[in-house]
Order: sequence, then structure tokens, then C-alpha cells
Amino acid sequence: MFRFFISLLIITAIGQPAELYGQAGGNVTRDSIRKSEEYGLRVGVDLSRPLIATLNEDYSGIELVGDYRLSYKFYLAAELGNESRNTRELLDNEEDINIISLYDYEASGSYLKVGVDYNTYENWYGMNNSLFVGARYAFSTFSNTLNSYSLYDSNRYWSPGGFVTGSDQPREFSGLNASWLELLLGVKAEIIANFYLGASVRLGLLITNKESEVLPNLWIPGFNRVTDGSSFGVGFNYTLTYFLPLYKKTRVAPKPREEE
Repeated sequence: MFRFFISLLIITAIGQPAELYGQAGGNVTRDSIRKSEEYGLRVGVDLSRPLIATLNEDYSGIELVGDYRLSYKFYLAAELGNESRNTRELLDNEEDINIISLYDYEASGSYLKVGVDYNTYENWYGMNNSLFVGARYAFSTFSNTLNSYSLYDSNRYWSPGGFVTGSDQPREFSGLNASWLELLLGVKAEIIANFYLGASVRLGLLITNKESEVLPNLWIPGFNRVTDGSSFGVGFNYTLTYFLPLYKKTRVAPKPREEE
């Protein structure tokens, strides 16, 4: 048994790469271990938008997502989507009687977000999970359709409720657009081979906002609700993506010097 272990140690020593050993002063130096990391394209879809469309008949939307690995930590990322939302503002009371529709409109359009992600998570070799922070520049083009609205009438003799119908004929306002900067925090984890489940939360700062002269932009595709007196918006997504490996790059992991 002792001779067997001696033989195994000799074979193991012979099989080690020559560059792992130094000759000076009898020291044995392991400079590095070379491993290869996979680089490629990860593409997929946002799962939250079809789910919201199922639960809310006034909404429809789809978003395609993707990222490309530039280096060990940095990724080029983008989202492309289309959304439509119908919004109604009602004036009601506790008894839910004489409910008045102040306005009813639909916003519909497309958007594109482009930016970078930085992975803060230190993966083991062979893993590509990420806990990332990122930034996007986003641009949206859309139209608003005003389906109906009501006007306030101060003459209570003719309009005891205070509101009269302004119009119930749909009127479309096209050629609208908006742009914003977006900061995000997210995570991606491999659930099965090359398939990743991810999620992110986003804070947007509205930069430009082209509106019609009649109807302000109360909801922007990709940005979500616009609040009066504020340029900030929030959003989120839940993604399922597939990683397509294109090539490999060697990454050297330094190891401490060992002495015999």
C-alpha cells in the first residue's frame, strides 16, 4: 500500500505543468491557474408584461431583453418593447352613485433602452450569474387617444352635478415622444443549463417630454406613470433569457507563492 502511494505521488508530480514550478532557491511557485470564461449573447423576454395583460384588460405589452458580455464584469444591455394602456379617471363617492368619468384616454407606443450593466458578484469558474447595477438611456415614441372627457360647469342650475359631457368622440394625438435616463439594480441566476431567470427595479429621470397642446402625457410606454410636478418614474421587470455562447476567453486567477 505504501509503495502504491509513492508511485501515485510520482505520477502526479510528473503530470504537473512545468510553468507552475520555479527553480530559484528551492522554492516552488504556482503563478497562476488558467481557466476559460464563456462570452456571448443572452436574449429573452420580460415575463411580467404578459402577466399584467392577463390580469388587467386595459393593458397590453411585450418587452424583449438582451445583453452581450464585453469583459469579465461589464455587459452591453438593451430592452425593446411595445405597450398600450387605457386610463380612466372617475369622480365617485362612498355610495358609488352618480359616478362621473372625468376623462378616458389610451396611450400606445414603442420604446428602446440601451446601456451597460456591471456585475458585482464574484462567480466561481464556469458560472455566469450576476448581481448587477446598470444605467440606460431610453427613448419612446407613442400616441394618445382621448376617448371622452367631461367639463366642469359652475352653473348648478343647468348642471346640478357640476360636470357636463365635453366630448365622446375619440381624438388621436400622434407624433409624441419622450426620453429619460434610467438607473437599475438587478439579478440574473442560471436555473438550468444556459437559461437564466432575472429581475430588476428601475428609477427613471425624465429628460424630454413632447406633449400635445390638449392632453398632457400622463403615462409613457416604457417609463410608466408621469406624476404632476415630478420628473421621476419607477419600473421593474422579470426576465427569462437564454445564453448563447460565442467564444471563450482565458482568465488568469493568481495564486499565492508556496514554499517547500
